[in-house]
Amino acid sequence: MAGRSVRAREWLFTTHPARAVVMAFAAVILLGTGLLALPVSAADGTATGLVTALFTATSAVCVTGLVVVDTGTYWSGLGEGVILALIQIGGFGIMTMASLLALLVSGRLRLRMQLTAQAETKSLGIGDVRRVLLGVAGTTLAVELAVGAVLSLRLRYGYGESIADAVYLGYFHAVSAFNNAGFGLHPDSLTRYAEDPWITLPVAAAVILGGLGFPVLLELLRHRYRRRSTGRRNWTLHTRLTLVTTLALLAVGTVLTCALEWTNAGTLGPQDWSEKLLSGFFHSAMSRTAGFNSLDIGAMHPSTLLLTCMLMFIGGGSAGTAGGIKVGTFAVLAVAIIAEVRGEPNSAVLGRRLAPHVLRQALTVALLGVGLVMSATLALLSLTSLPFEAVLFETVSAFGTVGLSTGITADFSDAGQLILVLLMFVGRLGPVTLVSALALRERVRRYELPEERPVIG
Repeated sequence: MAGRSVRAREWLFTTHPARAVVMAFAAVILLGTGLLALPVSAADGTATGLVTALFTATSAVCVTGLVVVDTGTYWSGLGEGVILALIQIGGFGIMTMASLLALLVSGRLRLRMQLTAQAETKSLGIGDVRRVLLGVAGTTLAVELAVGAVLSLRLRYGYGESIADAVYLGYFHAVSAFNNAGFGLHPDSLTRYAEDPWITLPVAAAVILGGLGFPVLLELLRHRYRRRSTGRRNWTLHTRLTLVTTLALLAVGTVLTCALEWTNAGTLGPQDWSEKLLSGFFHSAMSRTAGFNSLDIGAMHPSTLLLTCMLMFIGGGSAGTAGGIKVGTFAVLAVAIIAEVRGEPNSAVLGRRLAPHVLRQALTVALLGVGLVMSATLALLSLTSLPFEAVLFETVSAFGTVGLSTGITADFSDAGQLILVLLMFVGRLGPVTLVSALALRERVRRYELPEERPVIG
């Protein structure tokens, strides 16, 4: 029996570190569910139903933002504190947090802990883990403190909030924004601040920075100091691809949102042109896995909902707080399509040739994402009579860990909410991570089969 126990622990923690990440996320979700189910976590002092507590805990740990009860009115101060802690833990990464604590206590990392942290942060090598962990902690703290300070000052002097309320609201939304969680303390999210750039722009900046991914942020910071002495930029392909694709998606999302909703009386119609541009940009940024909204999602045209679904499915950068299939995956697939249309033998972008296994990984992630979204949508449609476009929107939002909703989340039955819980969990960890974590072993083929080409198209 002892031998079996040792082998089980080795299978979980050493054979593939991704398994430990999956188990750690599941453990924290269960812990959060237990805490939120306690009577003291609810504002009225009654125990919360298990499904509601599980849904909220999963949404917080997976930094999604979908809710079945209003965060600012249903939960007590303790409940809101638990949600905020779960958001921070989920965004920072369970294994990253554990590795950082071990680093601070002992001053060094064991090999197993380094492997686990590498799986979570996607750092390039074992020797990079210590620097990555410290950089992640410093970047998270700096952005959240800066954005929280701006929001607190604006709420205090622009809206007359008390000092305590302004600080609490400011830093709650700052943490939620940088971690791309989308949890807010107002029933209407941020629609009351739709025309206020001192609220929406800091929130959007935090969302974009968190969605770029920690490898990109750390590389930008490193080369910022390096350029002072050398005057040269030497960004990796991952960083350049992430930045270019992110800027392109932000621009396209802003332009199309404004074009589609410009005269809609329920969204952009009543605003002047500058406010429309601000709201269009904010919606484009939030559609990339944040979950805050300054416009009424339920009042948008179906064409805008479809555009938002596409942005939510793509998501943000790898190894960050964003969900979706990631902008790198989308960019690689786009490059592969262009190369195939041109008849080129290899896929190349920004002066670099893409390795064949990168293309296979991108295709795997995208097709698994499509399969999960379609399967969940079909299952939800069989459980409810809600409109197809609203159900699809909710499904993509859960998979992309976005949190935007047309307002139907609470209308699903317990079975429907559990389907969304599973989608949020898979969307946060990534289809490939989850599949690799469940694999019992990896096999290496030591021979090649004869090549043959089937008919395509």
